[in-house]
Amino acid sequence: MFDNLSQKLLAAFDRLRGRGKLSEQDVAEALREVRLALLEADVNFKVVKEFVARVRERAVGHEVLESLTPDQQVVKIVHEELTNLLGGSTSELNLSGSPAVILLVGLQGGGKTTTAGKLANLLRKQGRKPLLVAADVYRPAAIKQLQVIGSSLNIPVYDLGSRQDPVDIARGSVSTAKDEGLDTVIIDTAGRLHIDEDMMAEVERIRDAVNPSEILLVVDAMTGQDAVAVAEAFNQRLSVDGFILTKLDGDARGGAALSLRAVTQKPIKFIGVGEKLDALEPFHPERMSSRILGMGDVLSLIERVEETIDAKMAAELEEKIRSNRFDLEDYLNQLRQVRRMGPLEQILSMIPGFGQLKQLGNLEVDEGVVKKQEAIIQSMTLEERRNPEILNGSRKRRIARGSGTSVQEVNRLLNSYQQMRTMMRQLMDAEKGKRRGPIRIPFLG
Repeated sequence: MFDNLSQKLLAAFDRLRGRGKLSEQDVAEALREVRLALLEADVNFKVVKEFVARVRERAVGHEVLESLTPDQQVVKIVHEELTNLLGGSTSELNLSGSPAVILLVGLQGGGKTTTAGKLANLLRKQGRKPLLVAADVYRPAAIKQLQVIGSSLNIPVYDLGSRQDPVDIARGSVSTAKDEGLDTVIIDTAGRLHIDEDMMAEVERIRDAVNPSEILLVVDAMTGQDAVAVAEAFNQRLSVDGFILTKLDGDARGGAALSLRAVTQKPIKFIGVGEKLDALEPFHPERMSSRILGMGDVLSLIERVEETIDAKMAAELEEKIRSNRFDLEDYLNQLRQVRRMGPLEQILSMIPGFGQLKQLGNLEVDEGVVKKQEAIIQSMTLEERRNPEILNGSRKRRIARGSGTSVQEVNRLLNSYQQMRTMMRQLMDAEKGKRRGPIRIPFLG
C-alpha cells in the first residue's frame, strides 16, 4: 500500500547522502519532496503542513546541522514524527465487562462483516470465547454471510432473522453470551452507502442498549481522505474508541492511515492485510513507520513466522537436515508454509533494505515463480520427490509437460533445491554446539 510513498521518501533522503554537513537549504529541499510525497499519498493537507513544520523545526537544529551523519539524523527525525503521526504506541482493546461487547460500525462496503469474523478469530487465538452477532438486518445476505464465516471458524453466531429490531438482537446476544459462558460479543451493525440519520440513530440506540466496551469504526483504506470525513462524522455522533483499517494490502496510497489519528485523535487498533480470515493484525505505529521508510519490520515478520510455522514440522525438518535427508517433499512443504504467511512481496517488505533494493530495480518479486515450483513438484512421483537424483532427461520432460512448464524451469527448481539444501546444511554445521533447541529456518525463496 505504501510502495509509492516509500519510494518518494527514500528518493528525497538519497539527495542528502554523502554531502557532509547539511545547510538549511539542503533540509528545505528534502522536506519539499517529503511534503509532495505525502500530498500525493492523499494525506490530509493540514496534517501534512503540521508534520513538515515539526520535522523542519527539529531538522534545522543543532542535532542535525552539527552531526557527522546528518542524512541519518533527518531520517531518524522523520521516523519519530511519522510514528507520532500514526499514534505513537500500540493501542490495546478494552475488553472489560462480562461479557465484553465490541460494536463494529461503518459504511456499507468497508468490510465490516468479514472484519467481525477476523476479529473473532484473532481474539479466540488469544484465549477469548467470542460470539458473533448478526445485527445487519437490511443488507441482502448479510446474516447468511456472517453465518458462513462463523461456521468456517467454528465460532457461534447469534441472529434472530431479518425482521427483528437490531436493538433487540444486540440485547439478546449479550444475554445469550452470559448464559453460554462466552466472554466477548462482537456486533456487526448495518451500514449504508453514505452517512444518513437513520443509520446513526440506530447505532446510537444499540450503543445505549448494550453499553459496549469498544466502539470500532471499520474504515476502507482505499477511500483515502473520504475515510477521514467518515471517521469525523462517526466520532462526533458515537465517540468511537478506535479504527480498524481494511484493505491495507491493496493499492491505496496510504492517506487514510496517516491522517486518521491526527484528525480525530483516536487510534488505529487493527489493520486488515488480506482477504483470509486470519489476515487481521494489531496496528503498531513504530513498525508501520519503519516499513514506510524502508527499514523493514522484523518483529512482525517473526510473529508471522511463529504463527504460521508448525513447531512439530520444524523439529522434523531440523532432524532431516541434520541427517541430510531434506528432499523435495520437504521443499514443497516449505513453499506452502511461506505462501500461508501471506503475499511474498508483503513478507519481503518486512526485511530491512527491501524497499531500497526494489527502488533500485535490483529485486523483482514474482509470485508466479513459487506457484510454478509447486506445480513442478506436484507433477513428480513420490519416489522422484524423495530421490531427486533419479530425475533424468525423460523424467524431466514428463514433469515439464505435466506442470505446464519447460525442462529449463524444472532444472532451475532442482538447482534452487540443491542450493537450499546446501545452505541449510551449512547453517546447521555453523550452529552445531552453539545453541540448544530447534533451529528455525523459514524458507523465503
